[in-house]
Amino acid sequence: MSDPAASRPAPLVPLSGLDRYFGITAQNSSVTQEMRAGLTTFLTMSYILFVNPQVLSTAINIPNAFVQLLMTTAIAAAFGSAVMGLIAKYPFAQAPGMGLNAFFAFTVVQGMGVAWQTALGAVFISGVLFVLLSVLGARQAIVQAIPNSLKYAITGGIGAFLAFLGLKNAGIVIANPATLVGMGSLASPTVWLASIGVILTAALMARKITGAILYGILATTVLGIATGAAVYAGGPEGALRSFPGFDGSFLGIFGTPIWPSGLVGQMDIAGALGLGLLSVVFTFFFVDFFDATGTLTGLSQRAGYIDAQGNMPRARRLFSMDGIAAMFGAFMGTSTTTAYVESAAGIGEGGRTGLTAVTVAVLFLLSMFLWPLASAIPGAATAPALILVGALMMDGVKHIDWDDIADSLPAFLTIIVMPLTFSIANGVSLGVISYCAIKLLSGKAKEVSPILYAVAAALLARYIWLTEG
Repeated sequence: MSDPAASRPAPLVPLSGLDRYFGITAQNSSVTQEMRAGLTTFLTMSYILFVNPQVLSTAINIPNAFVQLLMTTAIAAAFGSAVMGLIAKYPFAQAPGMGLNAFFAFTVVQGMGVAWQTALGAVFISGVLFVLLSVLGARQAIVQAIPNSLKYAITGGIGAFLAFLGLKNAGIVIANPATLVGMGSLASPTVWLASIGVILTAALMARKITGAILYGILATTVLGIATGAAVYAGGPEGALRSFPGFDGSFLGIFGTPIWPSGLVGQMDIAGALGLGLLSVVFTFFFVDFFDATGTLTGLSQRAGYIDAQGNMPRARRLFSMDGIAAMFGAFMGTSTTTAYVESAAGIGEGGRTGLTAVTVAVLFLLSMFLWPLASAIPGAATAPALILVGALMMDGVKHIDWDDIADSLPAFLTIIVMPLTFSIANGVSLGVISYCAIKLLSGKAKEVSPILYAVAAALLARYIWLTEG
């Protein structure tokens, strides 16, 4: 008689202290794979180093605002990604979020006339609320209350959102006043370069080449530089001179970092607590709460961290790090720092542990010295990664029961609303509200958790009484 124990596979043994801390071998990964995934994530989200300062500098008037905001963006992203990787041990990067920075600058500061220091105070308070709810287990309870059909829909919706963002960055989808959106010109350098990038990267993935997404980004970048394609915003045409900050010499890739003294510690918490600004605080809170919760849930689903019962390991730490990052970012002088959906690119590259996020953190710190070089990766090179990762994230929708309208309609709304409103939070919100309403009116009220009903009511109240801007 054979020994059953002899037939069991030997347990995976960590190769080093680093491996043991992050559980790399346990996740069937490797240090090289995690670092490559971190580089991929960084490349797909490094645009925030330039976009966030462009947005916030319209509202924050200080000397050398752009460079100070760039440094603050890099520091906030490095801190947020580091705590996510070191403490929560998840492969998710964090940085100042798009959408909320526009709400901060154009609606709160310019539209409402609120001082930018006071707006930073509102961001800090919202971060405190995130941490409190996370420590109390409220965010984890909400995730567990969301039905599996909506969890799959959230993942698929984020995929659709990523693909739409990639198509937009590639210039393949453009604004059209008659039809809202339209097809970009195939003669555009950005369009043809991104299209080649999509095909090239997809071919590498079909061949199961390890590092296909990263190689696709780098190959597309090299092709753009070699051909002198006009794909760098603000840069003259011509090989090696086509991106800002690079003057053709080796030293042209370096920039001297400065401490953002005009931003650090300038938040006005007392002013933000004023009765007239409570709606601003709660708008920051509501939008980022469901944006980040939806993003973290979708990414966790994609990375294989959510079990059949909807449980996530280290959930309280995971959600707390999102709040702590928001608080730190406000202290440093930037709008809400949150989990980035572009982390899906790193997950697609095999990132499964916190080492991926720590790698992103290190790269953001290095970008403070090499920020001219960071602009060498054009949007046309990262757009294919977003499109392909978006396609991969649609895989889970096959598990949705499309024959049951009570499940399928909320799932469909979740998926379609995210890209069409350019908001993950809106997709999650409408999915939850419609799911609860249909179940309630169809005589299946008991199939829904009371927690989800409370969430739906809060979301509905938010849409009625608060404005996102």
